[in-house]
Amino acid sequence: MNNATFSSDAQRASKRLPVRTLRRLSGACVAACLLSACSLIPTYERPVAPVPAQYPSATEAVGQGALAASDMPWQDVFKDERLKRLIALALENNRDLRMAMLNIEQTLAQWQLRRADELPTINAGVTGARSTTTTGINSTYSAGLSVAPLTAFELDVFGRVRALSQAGQAQWLASQEARRAVQISLVSAVANTYLSLITDDALLRLVEATLATREASLRLTQLKFEHDSASRLDLNQAQSLLEAAKVAQAQLQRQRAQDDNALMLLVGQALPADLPAGLPLTASGFVAEVPSGLPSDLLIRRPDVRQAEQLLIAQHANIGAARAAFFPRITLTGSAGIAGNDLGQLFNVGSRGWTFAPQLLMPIFDGGRNQANLDVAKVGRDIAVAQYEKVIQTAFREVADALTAKTTFDEQLRAQKAMLAAEESRMDLMALRDRQGLANAFDVLDARRSLFAAQQAALQTQAQQLQSLVTVYKVLGGGWREPAEVGLK
Repeated sequence: MNNATFSSDAQRASKRLPVRTLRRLSGACVAACLLSACSLIPTYERPVAPVPAQYPSATEAVGQGALAASDMPWQDVFKDERLKRLIALALENNRDLRMAMLNIEQTLAQWQLRRADELPTINAGVTGARSTTTTGINSTYSAGLSVAPLTAFELDVFGRVRALSQAGQAQWLASQEARRAVQISLVSAVANTYLSLITDDALLRLVEATLATREASLRLTQLKFEHDSASRLDLNQAQSLLEAAKVAQAQLQRQRAQDDNALMLLVGQALPADLPAGLPLTASGFVAEVPSGLPSDLLIRRPDVRQAEQLLIAQHANIGAARAAFFPRITLTGSAGIAGNDLGQLFNVGSRGWTFAPQLLMPIFDGGRNQANLDVAKVGRDIAVAQYEKVIQTAFREVADALTAKTTFDEQLRAQKAMLAAEESRMDLMALRDRQGLANAFDVLDARRSLFAAQQAALQTQAQQLQSLVTVYKVLGGGWREPAEVGLK
């Protein structure tokens, strides 16, 4: 059966043909579809991904036997035991993930409602009626089974009900992918927030050490000033450096408290007191490297792409349901039971009987409603195609940005460490010259200011480099599989 051009032709033909001819054609169509299991859902073909075949930056493909990012459990990617515990708690208690899981259950129930329409509804019932006539009061009672007494059962000859059921199934699968996408975001959010938190701790330790050094320097400068060995300018510079360190300390204390609150929100509870010890920010292998693969991997790896595809499949099924509305609809109602005038003797002397009422409805004139519904379904399919392609393009851009950030942060961190080493060497030389009386106070204070800035920048760059690895893992679809799921496709 050709599903592409039948809709408007069927409606125009139904208006021109006489009733007898329509009945014959309807009977022929019903018989043909029953024999051929007619489906009016258009054949689904996955749209071509509108992205390049390679990422802009040079990346390594997944080698023979290597796991893709989506197949690497987060337990294998993150090496910090404290972070692992926090992620596990978030997966148990986070409210966003809980709502996504409840949405799966709701969508499953809605699909089950669609599936229930494919089967008849059978009810048992007892009815009674009393009426007054010229001869007296008449009573009638009945009991038995009935098929779809409220809504007639539809023989799904043209697959309308089946198409709606398939659309419900695709929406249920889409909700599962949405939950996986939420889990990916949650795992990466916990990891990045945790990295921000331990960076705050490292910076606070640095600031506290710097404060102690600058307080000692201010006392020494004050003593020199009182003995005319240092100028007021030197004293003011020492005070300024001390206050700058106090400003940094207040900022970091505020930022750490906010990061701690953000982490508690992600975890979904107060942070336990028995968390295991964590690794330092500079520990080797804090976050494992993951292979980037190819853009085509995103189609089968990223849950948000798979969610968009399931929604597209649902729109295809809706087109099939809209097409089926142009053809006759066969419905059945019926009942079987006993009836009598005495309720007490109903099951003893009541008369048995049954009713069977099939009905065939052929659309003749509907004011263009069926055609409008089909147009709506087709436009919905086109919108779903555009959304699917946009999700792929967004995924490509996110991966390309993450890979670029990873490469540049690696280079930046190497340069930042070299700069820190140079500033530490400069500070050592300045301290030596100061002890020998060969350096002025301004040079010493400037060296201290530059060293503090370099130390802060090195810690921040270290955190950003680790967070870039977390982002690469996230955008490649990693973080939703558990160890037992790896290898199960």
